[in-house]
Amino acid sequence: MRFEEYRSRDATALAALVAEGAVTAGELLEIAVARAEAVQPLVNAIAIFDLEEAERRLAAPLPAGPFRGVPFLFKDLYAFLEGTALSNGSRLTRDLRASFTSTFVHRCLAAGFVPFGKTSSPEFGLNVTTEPVLHGATRNPWNPSFSAGGSSGGAAAAVAAGIVPLAHATDGGGSIRIPASHCGLVGLKPSRARTPVGPLVAEAWNGLATGLCLARSLRDVAAFLDAVHGPETGDFYAVPPPAGSFRAAIERAPRRLRIGILRRPPDGPAVHPENAAAIERTANLLAGLGHHLEETAIPVDGERLSAAFLTLVAVHCARDLDSWSRITGRPADEHHLEACTLLLAERGREISAVAFLEALHTVQATARVFGQMFERFDVLLSPTCAEPPPRLGDIRQDVADLEAFLAANRPYVAFTHLYNASGCPALSLPLHTTAEGLPIGVMFGAPFGQEERLLELGAELERAAPWFHRIPPV
Repeated sequence: MRFEEYRSRDATALAALVAEGAVTAGELLEIAVARAEAVQPLVNAIAIFDLEEAERRLAAPLPAGPFRGVPFLFKDLYAFLEGTALSNGSRLTRDLRASFTSTFVHRCLAAGFVPFGKTSSPEFGLNVTTEPVLHGATRNPWNPSFSAGGSSGGAAAAVAAGIVPLAHATDGGGSIRIPASHCGLVGLKPSRARTPVGPLVAEAWNGLATGLCLARSLRDVAAFLDAVHGPETGDFYAVPPPAGSFRAAIERAPRRLRIGILRRPPDGPAVHPENAAAIERTANLLAGLGHHLEETAIPVDGERLSAAFLTLVAVHCARDLDSWSRITGRPADEHHLEACTLLLAERGREISAVAFLEALHTVQATARVFGQMFERFDVLLSPTCAEPPPRLGDIRQDVADLEAFLAANRPYVAFTHLYNASGCPALSLPLHTTAEGLPIGVMFGAPFGQEERLLELGAELERAAPWFHRIPPV
């Protein structure tokens, strides 16, 4: 198989070829590795190569899962695969070896994937761009002067550049959807508790964070969700199970939906004309397909919610750094951490238990607001981000100015973090391109537990405005 043939197929199609005997898993791995070696100097998507792990898996029969034989990359952020390296994008945790395999990773392996490394993440996933001091900047395959997004920027760059058709990603404030928007990909943040985060923790960031993937097709995302979703032993709450398979949702005849249009985020950042144009174009497309659209707004105090969200993240940052310092034996100081990571942790240590609980209640109240919104609307439409991709170097985690860092992040999480707070699923689709040729994503949100609704609508838009054929000039 030539690279052009490999790139022209999604993960589902490649797995079908392996099942038919038309290509072997080893041949697919060779293509993926060759592509990675060719584009890594340009995009810097991969933080850790691990060909030994891939070869070890190929030496034994692969599980007969839906992605049997497909090359795969985990994200270098809490992706625990026993015996393999991870760094979390930080000098504090560089050269770590996982002592266990997480439930999520187990399920990916059971799906038949062949992992050969980990994609780059900003330090501890705390940035909307992927430019860690440890590994250097990940560059956008559409234009290497721009960011691929964060925190799953390495995953997005790897998929967009054709290294793998699908890659692991996580999302605690927009980290699947922001890179999807910047790199022209499909990015679904599932409902809270839809996918497992254990056994190390019961919740990630008090339920703000979850995991799934970045891909080029809806059917890959749906099949991946089928493979990894569901509660694990010891979960203390669970999302309602789907009515059928997620893959079946994209094949159903689409229903006409009541769609609310959110043109501005509740905390007020102005929306760039390109991102606003993406919404206008998508609204016109949806109206032409017969959906009912209506302007609306989220009735929350945006500044209060953002402050509460930051409180939770800061406390978790402080706790995590203390924990990693004990594990590695390295001090959590300026020699091992980027400046804003340190400052955020310092802020977290100053927050009282009472203030933390008040922030948690504020964030949790967002779920009720969204529940009421979804009594009026089936789906909400908004920009994924309020601005196009930033240039590399515009957002500095390594410069000791926390307020400037947070302000620079704000336009990119202004819409996305609402769904982390509410726990509702949200889907970014690549439905617009700037005049400079950079992708712009459009985001759809649905009620808690209703990923099927998003996949059904996404599949309709994928047919009406196809994007799979659009690839960057890498």
